[in-house]
Amino acid sequence: MTIRILLLSILFVVLSLLSLLTGSVWISPSEIYEALTNPQLNVVNHFIFTQLRLSKTIAAIVVGMGLPISGLMMQTLYRNPLAGPFVLGISSGASLGVALFVFAGSSLLALSPWLLSLGLGFFAILGAFLVMLLVLTVSISIRNSASLLVVGIMVGSLSTALVSVMQYYSSPQLLQRFVVWTFGSLGGIHWNEIIVMTLVVSFSIVFSFGLMKSMNALMINEDYAKGLGIKVNYLKIKMIVLSSLMAGIITAYAGPIAFIGVAIPHLARNFIHTSDHRKTLPIVLLLGSNMMLICDLISQLPGGTTVLPINSVTALFGAPIVIWIVIKNRSFLNS
Repeated sequence: MTIRILLLSILFVVLSLLSLLTGSVWISPSEIYEALTNPQLNVVNHFIFTQLRLSKTIAAIVVGMGLPISGLMMQTLYRNPLAGPFVLGISSGASLGVALFVFAGSSLLALSPWLLSLGLGFFAILGAFLVMLLVLTVSISIRNSASLLVVGIMVGSLSTALVSVMQYYSSPQLLQRFVVWTFGSLGGIHWNEIIVMTLVVSFSIVFSFGLMKSMNALMINEDYAKGLGIKVNYLKIKMIVLSSLMAGIITAYAGPIAFIGVAIPHLARNFIHTSDHRKTLPIVLLLGSNMMLICDLISQLPGGTTVLPINSVTALFGAPIVIWIVIKNRSFLNS
């Protein structure tokens, strides 16, 4: 376990450095140091490093930590290996919240950047929370895993349909703004948004570590958890709130990034051969951040000026893993 964490930590440092150095313009480490210590001497390099590369790298790390932790909590809550922000419609609910803010609240776009960031994050979190609460309510009466996944997909489809109606009646400028957002991006996140996203995700991760033992008990079954004196309903509410906070705020600023929330927790459990949250949580954080850094490096197409939508790159990694999960757990999904 310690060796695995050490190796992932070394890989994390290497990928972070590569992310800071990679781009359409080559900037040597010495030039980066000069730009940071004496920004007046090279304004261009200082802008590229601080406003583009550093913000993008931090965004990749935060997204890579938040979405997988949110997915891990959902998989524990529903005891379903395919549960995740995208599969259960949580990301769609967050997208609906963003659409309401962008389309219905178009008059608010003249507000200060901080108010815009807070408003966008609030509506995304609210949409994610309401959808997750709805799916959880339905899951009380539906025990079949496959049926629950269908419900999540249908709720996501309903959210997407409402977004499509708003898109149809919106102005071309707002429509273009929203469509670009749906592609997913780490480079378009401003510093004020990164600060808000980092604070919310960090807060949620710290609290999730305090729920590790309770989630281990809940993963076995609810009766076992109640026998240990755990208030199951209160625990579920905390897990819903934390998952919605992370999935909502990340979707608001980085776009609806798919597959990472489902695939990384499963990879972590197979990497250390245990489902113990005391061990899987740290591995999920490292694996998720490393995966997002790799996807970001691929999306930049080093040596060129084109940047691929981050959603298309995460799908290339995540979709095969989800297919593997379905094949591996087909007996569980038929239960």
